[in-house]
Amino acid sequence: MITLDYTKLLKTPVATDPFPHVVVPDFVPPTALDAVLADMPALEKRGSFPVNSVRLGPAAAALMQAMEAPMLREAIEGLFGIDLQDAPTMVTLRGWTSERDGRIHCDSLAKRVTVLLYLNRQTEAWARQEGCLRLLRGPDDLEDFATEVPPVNGTLLVFPNGPTTWHGHRRFVGPRYSVQLNYMTTDTKARSELRRHRISAFVKRLTQAA
Repeated sequence: MITLDYTKLLKTPVATDPFPHVVVPDFVPPTALDAVLADMPALEKRGSFPVNSVRLGPAAAALMQAMEAPMLREAIEGLFGIDLQDAPTMVTLRGWTSERDGRIHCDSLAKRVTVLLYLNRQTEAWARQEGCLRLLRGPDDLEDFATEVPPVNGTLLVFPNGPTTWHGHRRFVGPRYSVQLNYMTTDTKARSELRRHRISAFVKRLTQAA
């Protein structure tokens, strides 16, 4: 079991600029975050790893289970007024950011809602705004942002996806742990994306075993 701060999440008002979202610092409380970080695998290459393709210690595994639990789903439904009861979930883990990451983009519309949970301790790099996620007003200017989210201290970010949910970050190279949970649509594109991640998980398990 792991304790997450659902009380803080439910009390956080939904911001609307530049699109609906909530940011919740310390959603993973400090003592729980210490245990999770101690149980995380060393990921020294870029890319998103399905959580069942990496080896997690008990606290990290408990966090991944909590991310897919009904309590978080129901909280997000209440905050944004949406129905996610039939939405499949997809959870991936990132641990390394390269110079190729952070470019301005919107997530695939097969992802109804994006949930990002940041598992890094505060450092000078984040204070310099390197690698801090920016929620943008358009697709052309990384400096035209309404909200900047330091990827530290168990901070949670949630936003429903749409054609104008632009986001990105300044160049950062190094360790940058985040969990991404997506509530998916049930159409062909979403099924294809879920299948691709399952195949990726299988291949990565084979690679680890070799």
